[in-house]
Amino acid sequence: MSKRTNAKYKLDRRMGENIWGRPKSPVNKREYGPGQHGQRRKGKLSDFGVQLRAKQKLKGYYGDVTEKQFRKVYAEAVRVKGNTAENLIGLLEQRLAMVVYRAKFAPTVWSARQLVNHGHILVNGRRTNIASARVKPGDVVEVGAKGREMVLVLEAQALSERDVPEYVQADGFKATYVRVPTLDEVPYPVKMEPNLVVEFYSR
Repeated sequence: MSKRTNAKYKLDRRMGENIWGRPKSPVNKREYGPGQHGQRRKGKLSDFGVQLRAKQKLKGYYGDVTEKQFRKVYAEAVRVKGNTAENLIGLLEQRLAMVVYRAKFAPTVWSARQLVNHGHILVNGRRTNIASARVKPGDVVEVGAKGREMVLVLEAQALSERDVPEYVQADGFKATYVRVPTLDEVPYPVKMEPNLVVEFYSR
């Protein structure tokens, strides 16, 4: 079972933004941070603070990605030809758990990871239980027989708060990963700044 190390709504409040665009997010009511010091006046962030915040927000959005995993993805984004910020987003969106989430097989990033970990997801007909496995363009991702009966999956497909993006073609319990998206194509509910993440790691 996937272990959620961070309370997702606490991250929302710390950032002061509804990162996943969820209707239940407390930021919709309280825009200040969590804890007893949450309402004190915020000082101006330094350049380092702005970059760190952008990194924490992007890393947090993708669920329980550890710092080690995130840095590894960044290192790969640097090695690949082209814009590092765009490469970083492309690599993060290729994670199997994210494709499951984008295809609306799960209501949250965490439940998508759990669905994969519990063996309910097939990639090209083969059961895959590694949430960080990379999906390539043309790969077919589908929910297994047991997963199709889960309330979680059925509720996710009925969600009206988000749509399936163009780079994932979903049809019922089956989805095809069409292409690696650009930053503009990824339906983030808030503004993400991968260029600041690149600056943070390249200091």
